[in-house]
Amino acid sequence: MGAIELRNVSFAYPNGHTANEHLNLEIKSGERVAIVGQNGAGKTTAVKLMNGLNKPTQGDVLVNGINTKEKTAAQISAFVGYVFQNPDEQIFNTSVKTEIEYMLHYMKLDQTEIDRRVERAVELTGIKRYLNMNPYDVPYSMRKFVTIAVVLAMETPYLILDEPTAGQDMDGIFTLARLMDVLREEGKSVITITHDMEFVADYFSRVVVMANKRIVADESAREIFWNEEWITEARIKKPQISELAKELGIDGSILYRNELVNVLAFDKNK
Repeated sequence: MGAIELRNVSFAYPNGHTANEHLNLEIKSGERVAIVGQNGAGKTTAVKLMNGLNKPTQGDVLVNGINTKEKTAAQISAFVGYVFQNPDEQIFNTSVKTEIEYMLHYMKLDQTEIDRRVERAVELTGIKRYLNMNPYDVPYSMRKFVTIAVVLAMETPYLILDEPTAGQDMDGIFTLARLMDVLREEGKSVITITHDMEFVADYFSRVVVMANKRIVADESAREIFWNEEWITEARIKKPQISELAKELGIDGSILYRNELVNVLAFDKNK
């Protein structure tokens, strides 16, 4: 079984600014992991260490046993796909179809395999109607799915999504959830940076909390959202249901609507 491993990793930019300090983390094949924390906590820098865009100034990053220091970012991208927060920073072709195909041609795949991968990525992301459009004419929420399709088509064992729910309605969030389920069934890992705590609570069993350039917690969503010390240090919010339960003075680590309803119903029937 493969894994992404960060072993005592620190990273400083050329200007001397340190963005990550002493990170130790292992993400195994098939895991779904959310990384949360305030802006400036070092989340994006950390995931760019995972896909080789950043090289550690201390420690080692291993992807399926390969040290990223020994490979180019392009070589690591065959293992770790990265979807930017802003799709406009990633798109550069004149149609959605050519955007998805571009890296597949670069990988020197035959046309039959390219067609298979494009069809699968399009189906998972629900963007078929936009295939022949210029990506910049596609609505922003669906443009994000275009960039997700690009990375899905590369069929990397690890997929990093940076703020995937930003600008999405409930249909978009359900689409994200479905494709993450498919990837997990295939033994692939999804690593997500997000400020959407409802999304984290609903779809992620493992949550990594970052604050002040470090990892301060790595636990289940329930343990994270009911630990006031971690919540305060990372300056993150509880999911709305958890906040409501707290305001009502309900003991117990409530995360979901049905849990709150059951507790209130039980109290009413006492």
